[in-house]
Amino acid sequence: MNTNSEHISKSEKVLSKGKGLGWADNVYFIGIGGIGMSAIARYFVANGKQVAGYDKTPTDITKSLKDLGVEIHFEDDVKRVSSVFLNPENTLVVYTPAIPEGHSEFNYFKAHGFNVLKRSVVLGEITRQTVCFAVAGTHGKTTTTSILGHLLNMCNVPVTAFLGGISENYNSNLIINGTEVTVVEADEFDRSFLTLSPDLAGVTSMDADHLDIYGNAEELVKTFKDFSKCIKPNGKLFVKNGLPLDGITYGIEDDSDYSAQNITIENGCYVFDVKTPNGVYRGFRFSLPGRHNLSNAIIALAMAFDYGCSHKDLAEALASYKGVKRRFTYQIKTDDFVFIDDYAHHPEEINAVHQAVREMYPDKKVLAIFQPHLFSRTQDFADEFAESLSNFDEILLLDIYPAREMPIEGVTSEWLLNKVKNPNKKLIQKSHLVDEIKKSNAQIVLTIGAGDIGAEVKHIKEALYV
Repeated sequence: MNTNSEHISKSEKVLSKGKGLGWADNVYFIGIGGIGMSAIARYFVANGKQVAGYDKTPTDITKSLKDLGVEIHFEDDVKRVSSVFLNPENTLVVYTPAIPEGHSEFNYFKAHGFNVLKRSVVLGEITRQTVCFAVAGTHGKTTTTSILGHLLNMCNVPVTAFLGGISENYNSNLIINGTEVTVVEADEFDRSFLTLSPDLAGVTSMDADHLDIYGNAEELVKTFKDFSKCIKPNGKLFVKNGLPLDGITYGIEDDSDYSAQNITIENGCYVFDVKTPNGVYRGFRFSLPGRHNLSNAIIALAMAFDYGCSHKDLAEALASYKGVKRRFTYQIKTDDFVFIDDYAHHPEEINAVHQAVREMYPDKKVLAIFQPHLFSRTQDFADEFAESLSNFDEILLLDIYPAREMPIEGVTSEWLLNKVKNPNKKLIQKSHLVDEIKKSNAQIVLTIGAGDIGAEVKHIKEALYV
């Protein structure tokens, strides 16, 4: 499917040079149900703007926006747009790059002189006059951004944090405690993060992904290097130790500038010390399983330390952090049975989930249910997916979730399953999920994927909860 990901109009370039957003009384979103789009919609509602939008299907996110008074419709038809939003003089139109080129509302607004801006450009404008923290990375940025926003908020920093997931602490993808500081995800998809100008930036990972956009891993790495050049003068870059970028390093039990040391596990929580350039601070607690999550906590702590938050306040804040929905989220947790849901949709993310499960439950049998996301990603990483999935004791595989793509000949879940070197594997339909889980004697059940598998979680939970 063609998208408008490369389209930046003249009006976008003019706006990004200083016109600002204050002129717009009304803001209309095309694709308002997206996790990043909805966070900005919430921001404009909180700032007294009239907000409305279109999305393809109703979801929990669109319902929560409607509860805030946002008008939303689900049919691509300009006639469904309220007349309030049809004046180009006082209406800003924000769109997601996933919108197809033939979208009639998108083309109407473009043809009738509206300021039609990509989400990333709007985010860049919102953050331009603030102290901006931006977190980039092919994995980990949503959890890291959520941790960082929570840390700053709990340390009474006047912060607005735009999150790429629903925070368990706030039941929202937006944290507002003031406007002097912003925290944002710097999204590498379609190079959106190059519209940002952060004061403090972090890079969690640079594994090959989005090769439908970049073509090859080298181009992806080059774009991350371009992002590092977007940092404001006198700004700082924090990078995971070992990445090919120059910056302040962070890691786990290594020689990084910021590092987790003396790690133990107590009652399912990590307890550790933090080595910083100014000394070692002891007694931090963090309840999200997995070394990948602990790594995300360290970069968030490093950026907050650098900003000036005290280690005492940060330790208390981190201990109270609950996580992000669909990021290693416990749905059922008893002595005999555990059901966990996770957004992992890349082989490295699946490996991270596997490591976390084995560390927390070393002697338990684990069933993984995976829904591949995108035909192109499945094609690009088929061998790696097969290897990561083979590590679990049992595997149930769902059909590929297409998202924005048309099918690719020969790229199917059955093709992927044949590559999995584990005899305890099966291709199933979503309608048979609960029955297949009940047939298993696994004590740990995982649902994994970025498609609509998340919508099945509540049904599985209801059927299995004892």
